[in-house]
Amino acid sequence: MIRTKPRRIAVIGLKGLPAFGGAAAVGENIIDQLKDDFSFTVLSVSSHTSMENTNVNDIKQIVFKNHGIGSFNTFIYYWKCLFHILFNHYDLIHLHHAESGFITPFLRLKNKVLVTFHGIYCYSDPKFSSLQNWFFRFSERFNVLFANVVISVSKPDKKYIDKKYRTDVLYIPNGMNLSNELNKIAENKTHKDYILFAAGRIYQIKGLHLLLDALKLKGIPNRLLIAGDIDQVPEYKKGIEILSKELNVEYLGLIKNKGKLMEIVSNAKLFIFPSLTEAMSMMLLEVVSMITPIIASDIPSNRAIFAENEILFFKSNDSFDLAEKIRYALDNPLKMESMAKRAYEKLKSNYTWEIISEKYKVIYNNLLQ
Repeated sequence: MIRTKPRRIAVIGLKGLPAFGGAAAVGENIIDQLKDDFSFTVLSVSSHTSMENTNVNDIKQIVFKNHGIGSFNTFIYYWKCLFHILFNHYDLIHLHHAESGFITPFLRLKNKVLVTFHGIYCYSDPKFSSLQNWFFRFSERFNVLFANVVISVSKPDKKYIDKKYRTDVLYIPNGMNLSNELNKIAENKTHKDYILFAAGRIYQIKGLHLLLDALKLKGIPNRLLIAGDIDQVPEYKKGIEILSKELNVEYLGLIKNKGKLMEIVSNAKLFIFPSLTEAMSMMLLEVVSMITPIIASDIPSNRAIFAENEILFFKSNDSFDLAEKIRYALDNPLKMESMAKRAYEKLKSNYTWEIISEKYKVIYNNLLQ
């Protein structure tokens, strides 16, 4: 029997493996599940990984040099990816992120293109200038117009895109890898007394200021651990430091060791997720996988995944309501633990990478016919 070579798929937008979270973790998990069926090459940049990381868990990676010129480096990265694709052979291109669309028309000169949106630009992101935000919205439109298939990880985002562009994008949610290692961490809880907030990049839309306000309003004495990079927006960092005064707060910084982070998540009394906007948060799924009780903002993307008997919701952007919900959760630990277990059962039944990756496999095969 003649065995054909796996079809070659170039992946753009993850920026670097191994992934530390977010869209990169989504892409890495999809690839890891399907690498026996397809030959993947991840195009990355040295700001997000080492130049020596040319093979990560049997995944081929080409790393472009970072030019150290801030956010403009992302623009250069996408152009480098485009020229690499034009002068090399691939059977399919998988783009990640809505803002990658400015290269999509050129990619289509040679290849079919699938793009996964990990969020949309219906608002201005405070991390970027007004010009950058305009450019991201412009690129988003190009992706919708020129890509062969567009996928959104968020059901509310899908509805918004469908209405805005009069199209019909696909909805495929993110997932979790419920490994034996993670299961052991969840099983060996020590139930410490701290409240936890965690995000890869901490800035306005993550809502940390709301949590600090809420703790002050109710005089909640529990220690708050904050994990993540708080240096993204200097002005926001200054405001957070002022709000933190007289509170029992400990800053842990960005924790890149996933096992260590999950251990901290697992042992938390409560995890607070006060984001003002999200597509589909990997952090939220990771916390659910640890069976840790969660209080989350009632934004559409959170409610699209979990129900009120699985997560305790508070009114988004309302520190008074968040304060009430924290006090309620601390006074009702058994009920919160029961809700966390129900959320975990939903995750296990609907949001594992084994389930999610099969949906991508079908799309890949259809495009490669």
